[in-house]
Amino acid sequence: MPQPTPAATPEPARGPGPVDVFSWIDAAQSAREQAGLVRTLRPRPAESPLLDLASNDYLGLSRHPETVRGAREAAERWGAGATGSRLVTGTTELHAELERELAAFCGFEAALVLSSGYAANLAAVTALSDRGTLIVSDAGNHASIVDGCRLSRAETAIIPHSDPDAARKTLATHDGRALLVSDSVFSVDGDAAPLAGYAAACRDEGAALVVDDAHGLGVLGEGGRGALYAAGLAGAPGVVATLTLSKSLGSQGGAVLGPAKVIRHLVNTARTFIFDTGLAPAAAGAALAGLRLLGREPERAGRAREVAAQLYGRLTASGLTAARPDAAVVSVRAPSASAALRWAADCREAGLSVGCFRPPSVPDGISRLRLTARGDLTGEEITRAVATILRTAPAGATDR
Repeated sequence: MPQPTPAATPEPARGPGPVDVFSWIDAAQSAREQAGLVRTLRPRPAESPLLDLASNDYLGLSRHPETVRGAREAAERWGAGATGSRLVTGTTELHAELERELAAFCGFEAALVLSSGYAANLAAVTALSDRGTLIVSDAGNHASIVDGCRLSRAETAIIPHSDPDAARKTLATHDGRALLVSDSVFSVDGDAAPLAGYAAACRDEGAALVVDDAHGLGVLGEGGRGALYAAGLAGAPGVVATLTLSKSLGSQGGAVLGPAKVIRHLVNTARTFIFDTGLAPAAAGAALAGLRLLGREPERAGRAREVAAQLYGRLTASGLTAARPDAAVVSVRAPSASAALRWAADCREAGLSVGCFRPPSVPDGISRLRLTARGDLTGEEITRAVATILRTAPAGATDR
């Protein structure tokens, strides 16, 4: 998601005696407090009584016995850590196995596993561009794509959200190498990108299409094979996908999928791959177990979409303003940043954990509650969640 330029902060006072070189942080903290934008860490217990609609565990696999067993067995066999970068000692047979099965499941020729989805986006964007490249980036893209564009040193053009015509016109202005980069499902409102339109613009203008399918894998496409599979773009020669193993697969890590020559290029050039310790074996083992479980139980993907539709329908029928979900993210608008924070806190007090998105994490400046429509939620839990959100809604949240 686009990040605003930080406001200028005062320089530390100079003179005799010790100087607090971090005094500017106090002013920045005060400004955050006044705007209701302070963020704090809240460690959660291993066993929580809260109903979880805040995590990214779309299919409820992070605690599934098979996923946990996959992590445990991998750690027992390969050790707690990868012991080095993937090009030194950090690649195990388990990593290679995960890459083969992930590529096959999603319909791509090859895959490369990295330590996070953030690292995967940085790898794909920076390794496939240079100073002479034009990157066309959707205005709603995740911060990891934004940072990849910045680090690439390429010319970057931000186009209006979900606008294939703008993408085509912008690509037509450039005569060299070009990339169009987009989320498949945008993390703020859960709306799907116009992948068919973006792909057509890329084909017509000779550009590559790079799509972050973090919120599509496990939710969209046949059996959860992802948004690119659903759009008929998986395995296309000019298409590269990035994704995370931390959402639908219940583990941690990221991956880049695409033509084999693209993956070979990343092995040799992607800095977040070359200079980073490999993904821990336990995470690779858990992700592989989650992937195989999804392959055996493809109905899990449809259930996540069904839960999202129920949450959206019940909340909007009661007067709340929410974005229609295209996957498993349900976004409910709040009157202000401070109201969103209070609303989330009141939900928590009532036994429900929900996400709270405020600036600068939202591109339009409108604060929201973000709900994860987990595929393992029961009908009773959905009813309880809706009742709690409605009961704690602040003034101005409903239109009734």
